[in-house]
Parts: sequence; C-alpha cells; structure tokens
Amino acid sequence: MTKRGKKGSLSPEDRELWGKVAKTLTPLHPERLANLEADEPAPAEPKTAKPAKPPQTATAIKAPAAVKKPPSLPPLHQLETKYRRKIVKGVRAIDARIDLHGLTQHQAHDRLRGFLYQAQARSHKVVLVITGKGSAMERAYMDERGILRRMVPQWLTMPDLRPVVLGYEEAHASHGGAGALYVRIRKRR
Repeated sequence: MTKRGKKGSLSPEDRELWGKVAKTLTPLHPERLANLEADEPAPAEPKTAKPAKPPQTATAIKAPAAVKKPPSLPPLHQLETKYRRKIVKGVRAIDARIDLHGLTQHQAHDRLRGFLYQAQARSHKVVLVITGKGSAMERAYMDERGILRRMVPQWLTMPDLRPVVLGYEEAHASHGGAGALYVRIRKRR
C-alpha cells in the first residue's frame, strides 16, 4: 500500500484491493450492488505511470431504514424481603418443587420449562428449583462441576421463560442454600 494523498482518498492499489474485497460481499440492498459495479476501479496501471484523474474520495454508506426493535422483555425482580422471611420461617409455603439432580442439561432444561409453565397455569407464586451444588468428587472436563447450578439462572433469563419468571434468587440454607433457587412466577394474563 502507498501513502494516501488527501484525508479519505484511496491510492489506486487500495482501490483495487477494496474492489476485490467488495466483490466478495453480499450487499444489503440490490441498488447498492448496481452502485458497487459502477464504482469498480479500472485495471491496475503500472506503478510508474501517474493516474489520469485524482483519486476519488470514499462515499458514505447510507444508514438502513429504521430497524424494528424486538418487544421488550419483562424485567426480573428479587423476592421482597418480607415475603422471603415468611417462606424461610414456614409461614408462607412454597407452592411446588422440582429436583434436577442427576439430569443432563438437555433433560433438566426441558423439565424446568415444563414445570414453570405448569406452575404458572396453576397460579403458583413461588416454586423451589433444586439444582444441587455439584460435588468435588464428580469433576468433569476442565474442572466443571455444578453445571446445572450455573445454567439454571441463565435459562431463567432466556426470552422463552421471561413471560413466566418474575424473578429468582438463591434459596435459604433450610431449603438447599446455594444448591437451590426460589423462583417467583408471573401471573397469567
């Protein structure tokens, strides 16, 4: 590559290289393809010859039309402090429980989704999801243990479960501590 003359202008070598790169791309709009073909650089001239016309400046690409935003997902909330205390003390019962111990990620994800949709259909407010902590003896590849413990919170924030899940947080030690989650269920509309 050679030095550029003016700011924003391309040397003949740069234009030739850009032409090769531009041919490999798929334009967003058919009109841009026609513009691209019209702007193709001339065949490469010997380096000793001077270009007949000054190099063209790069043209700006127009911004695409307004992009539609996906519908916003409902926010996640933690349990209210008073409500959590009532659950811990046993004043307020947990509506349902699911234990995901011993399941593969795929099985656990499918069962969790079904369980949460069913809990919403039954008008449950809080459910307990037991993931387990993972044991030091069952270390897997790259020291991964407690995979469900890490994956379930990610699943709960996914778009397919957001209409069902109002929020979640780690359970109290009496309900499994770090190996379980309280999940607040959103009311059906």
